[in-house]
Amino acid sequence: MIEQLARDGGTPVRTDPLPSTMDASGRRFGDDEVKAVERVLRSGMLSGTWGTEVPALELEFASLLGAGHAVACSSGTAALHLAVAAVDPDPGDEIITTPISDMGTVFPIMMQNAVPVFADVDPITGNLTPETVAAAITPRTKAVIVVHLFGKPAAVRELRELCDQRGILLIEDCAQAYLAPVGDSYVGRIGHIGCFSLQQTKHISAGDGGLTVTDNAEHARRMRLFADKGWPRDTDERTYLFLALNYRMTELVASVTRAQLTKLRSVVADRRTTAARLSSAIADLAGLTTPPDGGDHVYWQYPLIVSEAAGDLREWAAALTAEGVPANGGYLSSPLYAAPAVRDRITYGRSGFPLQDVEYPPGLCPNAEELIGRTLLVLPWNENYTDSDVDDIAAAIRKVHRALEPR
Repeated sequence: MIEQLARDGGTPVRTDPLPSTMDASGRRFGDDEVKAVERVLRSGMLSGTWGTEVPALELEFASLLGAGHAVACSSGTAALHLAVAAVDPDPGDEIITTPISDMGTVFPIMMQNAVPVFADVDPITGNLTPETVAAAITPRTKAVIVVHLFGKPAAVRELRELCDQRGILLIEDCAQAYLAPVGDSYVGRIGHIGCFSLQQTKHISAGDGGLTVTDNAEHARRMRLFADKGWPRDTDERTYLFLALNYRMTELVASVTRAQLTKLRSVVADRRTTAARLSSAIADLAGLTTPPDGGDHVYWQYPLIVSEAAGDLREWAAALTAEGVPANGGYLSSPLYAAPAVRDRITYGRSGFPLQDVEYPPGLCPNAEELIGRTLLVLPWNENYTDSDVDDIAAAIRKVHRALEPR
């Protein structure tokens, strides 16, 4: 007999909320962060322009990843904007990226008056592939922004080789993939520039904040200038070298991030351990595909592919949530190119610039649209899940599978 689902009046698998990154239950904030904030407040210097915490963080983050340079800024979106500014596209130049990400991946392209070109993704990982990127390259292509979705590295070595062959830059959006290994290196270190986020839900957090890494001194200098209104503070001249914004990081954010950095390896390890436990517990369920993991997935969230044979995606999300296991069907409501700002060209006044000559029709990226509309189920994940928490998640998935699988 099939157990009645909670959404239909049955008893939920779990009534206590799971640990969540939206409060302290799913975060590792403690005395180190409190002492860091107190240290900055008592110093009286909260600005990263004259303080010591921001430069210290930049050195520590560059050292952690083995990068020549790190540049701190105010958000992950700002980090990507710094990277696009380092590319320095002419108006109308193209930058290839993915239709499955946060809009913070795309808006920096448009803000620099370049045109986002969307390439399709792998149907399981949701990541860009070398084949789809190669098909999207034109003479106007200046860069590629690849996202390591949910913490699974894309084929970034192959993408770097492709970009080098075509004379274009590769930017890695690593907001969801701290310390995800690529051979003997990490994501963020294969492309020309790597970008990271410190937003609330990421592996480490200071509420908001961003970091970029690069080995190219010229790119690093341009990003540093772009984060500070083009002001060359390493000279005695107060001038503004090019059009730029204020994306500076504060000392408070840097101090919290420095404390968080000391916990990053354990955070990643614990997310990986519990994710492996879940994958093992549900591996036998027909119609479900667990995240492919060659020892390189770091699980910002836990993506699960639900085939049509296993039931309707939206039903799955609603049923699991009712069982006490929050789930999101599709991750996005629609691919990024279908957002009003992009598809309807709501940009600079009524000009539509830089998208005035661009169309983003339905069906542009079939794999991405299939993932969003029919097959991609996303479960929140964090470093504070216990084995018991994971066992409850597995029990809820098995219960919903029994109830929704077509017979």
